[in-house]
Amino acid sequence: MTDDWYALHVRSRFEKHVRTQLEKKGYETLLPSYTSVRRWSDRVKSISLPLFPNYLFCRFDINERLPILVTPGVNCIVGAGKSPVAVDPAEIDAIRRVLDSGLPAQPWPFLAEGMRVRVTNGPLENLEGVIVREKGSDRLVVSVHLLMRSVSVEIDRGSVAPLNDFAFQRIERVASA
Repeated sequence: MTDDWYALHVRSRFEKHVRTQLEKKGYETLLPSYTSVRRWSDRVKSISLPLFPNYLFCRFDINERLPILVTPGVNCIVGAGKSPVAVDPAEIDAIRRVLDSGLPAQPWPFLAEGMRVRVTNGPLENLEGVIVREKGSDRLVVSVHLLMRSVSVEIDRGSVAPLNDFAFQRIERVASA
């Protein structure tokens, strides 16, 4: 049996600390981050922030979860009620591909409805997500449903194709209403 990926809810601003502790224990982790430019009255600084604040991903055997739960800063394993739920491996792969693409990514509000598309070319080829328009540019939104969180990346509208014509028509009707 292979280990699954799980989302861990961690104490606020403890994502990097928890990642370090889990890696010292030998666990594989994923803490997606993005660069944000912050401006103060006397300086401008680029800082790295988590794409999913208060969450990180860890791969482990759910039957051996005690070492994870006793790690300082870990609040719980995300799930339904008291039952942990594994994150879909395709969603972990999609987040990794967005990060590996080198394109600027940023946190995005979770979208339950929208037009699902597949990227047809470029570094994100065959990646599926939801396309939205923000400030004159098109963005592909990739979601982690378990966390109800999303990440967006700027994309050329010409490099995507709709997955479902019905969804496209439904979104067009909503947008024009």
